[in-house]
Amino acid sequence: MSEYLPVTPSQIAESGIAAAEAGAAILHLHARDPETGKPSQDPKLYEQFLPRIKQSTDAVVNITTGGSMHMTVEERMAPVALFKPEVASLNMGSMNFGLYPMLNRFTEFKHAWEREHIENSRDGIFKNTFKDIETILRIGNENGTRFEFECYDISHLYSLAHFVDRGLAKTPLFIQSVFGILGGIGGHPEDLMHMKRTADRLFGEDYYWSILGAGKNQMSLASIGAAQGANVRVGLEDSLWISPGKLAQNNAEQVKKIRQILAERLAFTAPSITATIQEGGSLYQAQFAYEQYGEWQGTILRKTLNADGTVNHDVNSPGNWDACLLYTSPSPRDRG
Repeated sequence: MSEYLPVTPSQIAESGIAAAEAGAAILHLHARDPETGKPSQDPKLYEQFLPRIKQSTDAVVNITTGGSMHMTVEERMAPVALFKPEVASLNMGSMNFGLYPMLNRFTEFKHAWEREHIENSRDGIFKNTFKDIETILRIGNENGTRFEFECYDISHLYSLAHFVDRGLAKTPLFIQSVFGILGGIGGHPEDLMHMKRTADRLFGEDYYWSILGAGKNQMSLASIGAAQGANVRVGLEDSLWISPGKLAQNNAEQVKKIRQILAERLAFTAPSITATIQEGGSLYQAQFAYEQYGEWQGTILRKTLNADGTVNHDVNSPGNWDACLLYTSPSPRDRG
């Protein structure tokens, strides 16, 4: 679907190194069949790019255990079991994973398997049962691998809490909140806030938060999350685009863009943070203030945009600032 996706081991190594040089602290890695571009968890492919990345960067290596929804858990876990990386991703629940709407936007494919793969998501389940998760956790724990817990919905946070209670998921957790996949939580700012409130209530201060917005949600949700202190994840796995209608040419380009957005649009005036993000026909402003006892008080405001792209400032019109969400983080006093 994009000619810019790295496919061969050499291309994957070069792309990862460039992303690290652009500022990426963690490199989330997948392998592909160099002939067809099809996702592969063959350890022989990983061993062709992992050493080069480790030698050329100080970034944390994060190997996927997701691979593809059409792989078995044993296939998905093979590279992590062998190479024992610092970090591995872990999907926290079985789910519908609807990619098929992409067929309305893409009509030309380089390989026949691409269309079939996307179409099959209409009638497929991305299987991550409690047994699957437990198996992956036990292997990772034995190898000293930490996990990027990918949570695509609120229920995944509760599943994660279950494994924390059993002592299989070790704190502090690294929670990757994933937004905008059909079958998971949506990509609205209120969805992001709901995910954050729930994680705060379940885990208190025992987790690090990160934001992954799929497709068009990538930059806007990353910006809002960063305004609350979240880490952010970008890359061609999650969005092929760098701007509307324009394909990103590499992962590094997206890393540079989110760094520029955060530098230009986040105003840090202790003890408060403000971020302004445009999405579609609306302009969102996230305002957060740090209060006593470690609490964050926040408001997300929304304005509509005129047809010419200017902001409607008429306070008596539907375009005035509309408080679409009020947010208060749980106090450390109440986290138990």
